[in-house]
Amino acid sequence: MRISDLLRVKGGDVVTVTPDTQVGDLLTVLMEHRIGAVVVSGDGTSVAGIVSERDIVRALAQRGAAVLAEPVTAIYTAEVHSVTPDTPVDEIMRVMTDRRIRHLPVVVDGALCGIVSIGDVVKNRIEELEGERAALTDYITGSR
Repeated sequence: MRISDLLRVKGGDVVTVTPDTQVGDLLTVLMEHRIGAVVVSGDGTSVAGIVSERDIVRALAQRGAAVLAEPVTAIYTAEVHSVTPDTPVDEIMRVMTDRRIRHLPVVVDGALCGIVSIGDVVKNRIEELEGERAALTDYITGSR
């Protein structure tokens, strides 16, 4: 299975914020969309960085509430690891585990076309396991 298979189910919509968005406004975006990270992009298609709930928590712990008035570029991750639609899901499971990240932008020719979260990967794996279980049950009980 590849990332493109996950995006076919999930869709390719990606919530982005501009680099000058204040952290306080970012909190509102995360809450409204019920998501844990956004891509930072000046034009909505390029990837300048990514900022997550973890980044906000760390910045609040280090600098206090004043960070809420700072731009997201003060707390974001500029070196973003991304994947393509052809990337196997098994590979992104390893990347997410090894790099301790929960969100990977999907990029084609420098343009953002989706984002995959650890939740998407886990949901997909559960569906695969349920399908295998059903097939084995059918095989054992002779239902086929």
